[in-house]
This record gives sequence, structure tokens and C-alpha cells, in this order.
Amino acid sequence: MTPEPPLRLALDEEALVHNWRTLDRLSGSARAGAAVKANAYGVGARRVTKALARAGCRDFFVAYSGEAAELDGLVDPSSISILHGPQDANDASFIAARGYRPVINSPHQAALWLDASSARCDVMVDTGINRIGFSMDDLADPTIGRLDVQTVLSHLACADEDSPMNDCQRALWTDAVLHIGKCESSLANSAGIMLGSSYHGHLTRPGLALYGGIPRAELAGEIRQVVRPQAAIMQVRDLQAGDTVGYNATYTAAGPLRVAVVALGYADGYLRCWSGNGMLRSNGRELPVLGRVSMDMTVIDLTAAPELREGDWVEADYSLPEASQASGLSQYELLTLLGRRFTR
Repeated sequence: MTPEPPLRLALDEEALVHNWRTLDRLSGSARAGAAVKANAYGVGARRVTKALARAGCRDFFVAYSGEAAELDGLVDPSSISILHGPQDANDASFIAARGYRPVINSPHQAALWLDASSARCDVMVDTGINRIGFSMDDLADPTIGRLDVQTVLSHLACADEDSPMNDCQRALWTDAVLHIGKCESSLANSAGIMLGSSYHGHLTRPGLALYGGIPRAELAGEIRQVVRPQAAIMQVRDLQAGDTVGYNATYTAAGPLRVAVVALGYADGYLRCWSGNGMLRSNGRELPVLGRVSMDMTVIDLTAAPELREGDWVEADYSLPEASQASGLSQYELLTLLGRRFTR
């Protein structure tokens, strides 16, 4: 077998399931689904889906049909909604043959689906974010009346803020549900769940908070950290006063210093914004990043853990709210940037 790289993404399945159950409880009379698009936000879609299905989740959301296919054998295909809908006639036929449920976003996609199948689908209505979805004017299109709609969805633009736009979008979504009729409804993402029961409908669609993100302060204390990026030490070095570290020599040792070169870099999603700013840990001890992060390597200070040697593992400080504040990256970016070289 091909040896694995010295990078691994530790996944706390217990914390993941706790987060989903918490969000399901906070969804009140609605049930909580799970957004597992983009490889479950970088965490690993198959493992996440398997764990959440065992916990009782029965609604999963991906972006494209290829992502749905990666979940084959784990859940009922009809429990997987494809948010971006059919991209062309071949895609529509593929979705129909596999039994997935497309989210129809336009009259054009409605026509594609009706040509391919009479099976159930979902409908996305744009209520102000101006991305994909039927406009409110599009709801008069006769093709919608021919669709067998299971759920009417919309998506909030400002759920992480107390914005008047939230109420405006909720009102338009409510109108769309009444217009289409005889179907379920879904509006709230992780942050939207905390806006109250009038945003829940029948089904909520948490994503970020499942994986340890905290999009609104009300979730602090409720959500647990799920992922911990870990990397092996490739080499240990002893520096002397005046020695510099990394590209452009941005760090200079003030005196004798023991450092480690870690198998982690911006190709793995540990971006250059962590240069001289990031922190790795060993058994809780802080190991600051020195100099610039390279494509495949990062240098850390071993003062707090002088016994570490080649082959030992260290962990990136990656609690999402704190890491976002320190790096300037969003919590979503921190997750989805985690590269494919990590063993999941």
C-alpha cells in the first residue's frame, strides 16, 4: 500500500454527533439535516454521513451529483438533496437513475428535470441573496406547477447578524411556500436556527456548526470542536543567535533555540497568514510558528517541548472561532482549505 503522508485530520465523531443532536434540539419541531457538501466542509463526507445517519439524521445536502455519488451505500439516495440541481440533460438523467433528489433552481432546470423524470424534487427560491434559485417573479412559471415538490428552500444572507434583511427574507420564503403549497419548507442554516422557530420550517440545514463552527454567539458553549489538524515533525534543528528562518528571513533567533520542521504548509490549507502568528501544540504546550509558512513545511519553536524528535506529532491550534480571529480567515475557509494530503 502507498504510505500515508505525515499529516492527519483527527475527527471527534462524538463531538460531531453531539453538535448535530444539539442543532436538532434547537430546531424545535423541525428536524435538522446536514450539509455535507465540499467533502463535509473538508472533514470527510463519507465518515460524517455514516456517523450522522447512525445518530438519526435523514436529510443530507450536497452541491453536485458527483458528491452525492460519493455517498452511495451509506444512506437512502432519496435522502440526498443536490443543491445546485441538474446542470444539463445528462446530469438530470444521472440524478433520476440514481434516485437522488435535485433542488430545482430555475425554469430551465425545471424543464431539464421534467424531461428526465417525474420523481420528487426540491425547489430553491431566491429571497434576496441573489445567487441561484427561482426569483419571486419566476414562481408564476407554469413549469413549477408540474413539479412534484417535496421541500421549498431559501437561503439567508445575513443569518449571522441581527439584520432587518432576515425578516424580509423569511416573509418572502413564507409567501413562496404558500404559493407552491402542499410541501415542506426549509430556510435556516446553522446561524438561522438561532433566529427562532419562525425560521425553521420543517427542516433546518446546519453545516458550519456541525463541524465546530460558531456563527452566532448564542451557540458558544453548545458546540464542540470536531477537527484537529495534526502533522509529524520531519527534522529538529538547533539555531544560534543570528540564524534566520524561512523565506525572506523574517525571523531571526535572538539566542540558542531548538526548532522543528513540521510537515504542514499552505498546500495543506495552513496558509501564510499563520506566518509568525500561528501556534501548534504538544500535550497542551504552545509551540509558536517561526518565520514564513512554506508550501509543505512550517518551522516551530520547541522551547516548551524540548524532548520532541523526528516522527513525533504536533497539533495545530484550530478551534474555529479563535483560529478565525487570529488568522483573518472565515471559519468556513479554515475548514474547507484543509488539503487532500491529510489522512481523514
